[in-house]
Amino acid sequence: MVTYQRFSCFRRALSSSVASDVTVPPNSTVFSLIQPTGRIHLGNYLGAIKNWKTLTNSPSSNSRYIFGVADLHALTGLKDAKLLRQYRYEAIASIMAGGLDPEKCILYHQSSVKQHTELAWILMCQASIGGLHRMTQWKSKAQSQAGSSVFDDKVVTNSSAGFFTYPVLQAADILLYKSTHVPVGEDQTQHLELCRNLAGSFNHSFKSDVFPMPQTLVTPTKKVLSLRDPSKKMSKSDADQHSCVYVTDEPDIIAKKIRRAATDSIQGISFDPVNRPGVSNLITVVSGLLNKSIEDTLKAMSSVKDHKQLKDFVTEVIVEEFSEKRRLYDELMKNRDHLEKVCKNGTNRANEIAERNMKEIRRCVGLD
Repeated sequence: MVTYQRFSCFRRALSSSVASDVTVPPNSTVFSLIQPTGRIHLGNYLGAIKNWKTLTNSPSSNSRYIFGVADLHALTGLKDAKLLRQYRYEAIASIMAGGLDPEKCILYHQSSVKQHTELAWILMCQASIGGLHRMTQWKSKAQSQAGSSVFDDKVVTNSSAGFFTYPVLQAADILLYKSTHVPVGEDQTQHLELCRNLAGSFNHSFKSDVFPMPQTLVTPTKKVLSLRDPSKKMSKSDADQHSCVYVTDEPDIIAKKIRRAATDSIQGISFDPVNRPGVSNLITVVSGLLNKSIEDTLKAMSSVKDHKQLKDFVTEVIVEEFSEKRRLYDELMKNRDHLEKVCKNGTNRANEIAERNMKEIRRCVGLD
């Protein structure tokens, strides 16, 4: 059993954390989805949910916030129906446990609003093969699926068409609600550029101004890396489960994983992602959880002198952040009826907006 009193010398820094000043202009529509991949880990939390909560807690006048679970996108990789059903609810429970209030936003499953796929086909007819071929993510996913270290004709032949057309459905997700702002990680900025290109192409082709040009809200926290191998992203699919901290992990498990995190042989604590990726990754985690810049985080950690103290500090921050969220997640997963009610309400609200916009889109293309 870990005794957390030993971390008490760091509590002053924890209590001094402040909320990030993240806002959008009045009358904005903010939209984002996450894939249902089971329990939410630290990277998911910092890369999406925490940012969503900050946005909804700092609302701008007459703005709309639409968040949900990208269960249609999950079909590109998940082939187990039972698991997908479970993961969909785990994702909703994780989002709510992470602090998102469904009274302040629309929260729903992507597949429950059929207009997503209708608009995806219309945009598919606007997209070029060349434009899709330039997307780097589908190439890496295709290589991963094929177990190949190179991208060649064999990989393309055996790749799922879903990987290739994924960005078009993603664009449809965003444009369906005439979204003005999309909070994403750095690895999604290329997809957002394609989305803007498709919006512009549609508006030009049909001599309309149906779609606004959505702006990217890059997640404040940089990419969270594997605890064991900081050369790659934190991922649930990592064979070494000590590389990934989940929101639902007990304090002792969190402490164990952080103790095993990769660091280096350099004395002292400094932020240097190139030469000190392991140490820098831990500092990035603290920065994201405390809502501080890297510079202010290092100041808050001025009493941390070695790797052991750093890991104790990181453990304390994560345990403090996730303790209540873990309890709430467990409660929500035991109350499926409540989750169903939240999703049904979100679906109804999302469907109303989607259908209103699709009527205008159908008129533009002649399908009314």
